[in-house]
Amino acid sequence: MTWSTRQVAELAGTTLKTVRHYHKLGLLEEPERAANGYKRYGVKHLVRLMGIRRLVDLGVQLADVPSVQAADGRAEQILRTLDGELARNIERQQRMRREIAAVLDDGASLGLPPEFGAAASDLPQPQQALLVAYSSILTPRAISVIREQFAAPRDDSATDFEQLTEDATEEERDRLARLLAAEARRQQEAHPFIADLDASSRRDGAVARSVVAQALAEFSNTAQLDVLRRMHALLAAEEHDEGEERAERMVRDGRAGRDRADGEGRVGRERADGRTKSAAAASGSDPPPDRTATAHRAARAVTTATRRAA
Repeated sequence: MTWSTRQVAELAGTTLKTVRHYHKLGLLEEPERAANGYKRYGVKHLVRLMGIRRLVDLGVQLADVPSVQAADGRAEQILRTLDGELARNIERQQRMRREIAAVLDDGASLGLPPEFGAAASDLPQPQQALLVAYSSILTPRAISVIREQFAAPRDDSATDFEQLTEDATEEERDRLARLLAAEARRQQEAHPFIADLDASSRRDGAVARSVVAQALAEFSNTAQLDVLRRMHALLAAEEHDEGEERAERMVRDGRAGRDRADGEGRVGRERADGRTKSAAAASGSDPPPDRTATAHRAARAVTTATRRAA
């Protein structure tokens, strides 16, 4: 008994269109035609068709079907490559399930990157938008630090800043700026790299700064921006004072070193002068120039340059 194209397709669990497509690609040999012109398929066509469908269901590309069926030298590599792709797909799907579970079970926000989990799900929408923008430039390490911050109990200053309105008073802005500056100092001490955008970003420095600037301008009101400017001014003033203190210590240390060197130099010069005068008296020549003074001038130049750099 033979079957029509539609019948053999149904037996193989596929469609008439698919059978014709396999004929066109040369994967399935066309059968002989009956007297009425219709194709008549036998059992060997059914077995071949079901073999093709088996490989396609496994994910083998149609172009690779002949190699796999012939078990030639490429067959094993084709299957290993396919197995690797399937493993990656499974991993991706498992990650997707974990993220969906975090939303359904833990209350994580769909509007935030999955790295934040439920830690920042209660933030106002503008603050969530800021985090989304920052996630495009920050390193996983920096994002981890931010997640830890939001996972910890939040103080009133953070809430006050988020709820700050355009008509906030000068006193309120100063108060928040000082509180935020203190918190920023604590974070910088715990995570020094976080204060350096280049070290915290996985993007080009100019691109990273443009993302931060535009995100702040877009998702913060003028009062919040003013508080941030005041906070940075406080931090900059403290860094300047610390720099001055370092410079003064360097000057003091340099002066003490020079005093010691001067004392040792005087002793050395006295001894050298004595030897030189003795030699000059003996030979009638002039004494050589004093190189210690030149060394002192070089030391002062280095100290001055270092102080300016600080």
